[in-house]
Amino acid sequence: MKLSVIIPVYNENKNIIKVIEEVNAVDIKKEIIVIDDGSNDGTQETLRNLNTNNIIKVFHEKNRGKGAAIRTGLKYVTGNIVIIQDADFEYNPQEYSLLIQPILDGKTQIVYGSRFYFPLKHKKSNYHFYYHFLLGVKFLNFLTYLLYGAKITDEATCYKVFRTDVIKNIDLKCEGFDFCPEITAKLCKKGYTIHEVPISYSGRTFEEGKKINWKDGLRAIYILIKYRLVD
Repeated sequence: MKLSVIIPVYNENKNIIKVIEEVNAVDIKKEIIVIDDGSNDGTQETLRNLNTNNIIKVFHEKNRGKGAAIRTGLKYVTGNIVIIQDADFEYNPQEYSLLIQPILDGKTQIVYGSRFYFPLKHKKSNYHFYYHFLLGVKFLNFLTYLLYGAKITDEATCYKVFRTDVIKNIDLKCEGFDFCPEITAKLCKKGYTIHEVPISYSGRTFEEGKKINWKDGLRAIYILIKYRLVD
């Protein structure tokens, strides 16, 4: 088994080296695919100067969005399982083994790491959420259940894990953060069951670099409804 870690990056020069080091430190056979999505803060230069054998580096000439970066990354995947990793410290790569185990056990083909499903004790986690963001996530969960019958607790999580043959068989079109509702909607329409495992989470503020906002929430609602009605 080989894990393919796709890291979409946009203006994360302060974090990208440390994130890559943390992913590299995970004791799993893997490849790391970093897609710089048109950064203009020095991230591109930092990545170009990085000399690591197991890292594939791809550069977009201009900023296109997280979804576009993930689609680019999928072209380079050679592993059996794919995981999406943000280029910040909100999520912990040491939990990869928890995330991929249900797939390895044959229980499912898709795993979402949930920030709201708490059987595990993550005492050191900082569950920092803006109130409106928390309400938005809960509404997306409700809408996913209403439209698709999928009972999940964190539709908007970054940690989405797929068997490679599954995600490569999904016709992805969205360019930005709407990748999340798009992939959820299309997986559900194809009849896949999304398995959740609890993960730790250390949310950051907008001052610290958080990029998603209320407009992305409205877009997510639109995408969930859209793909219920059309293919």
